[in-house]
Amino acid sequence: MRGQTWRYLIAGGLAGVANGFFGGGGGSVFVPLLTRYCRLDQRRAFATSVAVILPLCALSMCVYFLRGGLDFWAALPYLVGGTVGGWAGGKWFKGVQMVWLKRAFGLLLIYGGVRSFL
Repeated sequence: MRGQTWRYLIAGGLAGVANGFFGGGGGSVFVPLLTRYCRLDQRRAFATSVAVILPLCALSMCVYFLRGGLDFWAALPYLVGGTVGGWAGGKWFKGVQMVWLKRAFGLLLIYGGVRSFL
């Protein structure tokens, strides 16, 4: 296997571990890996992350469901809201300058990190 392909496999594996271990959040690991380790530009890294995280989340959901840790009815309103939000974010994505996307993503990571410690 070529060297670059190994990088992609490792980055995907790390995103999968984060996604399965934390029940989500693989994208917060995957975007920095795609930009630094796999050398994708930021906009392509965001889009690629979404495409990869969807099946990882579906797999993690199945594992949690089979182990009895998923309350589908409690998750349903979030799924509906997330679908609308994902559609809107995808529509706005191309029009937002990269500097603002990077800042917003950084703030989101900082917010999540601070909330994890509180």
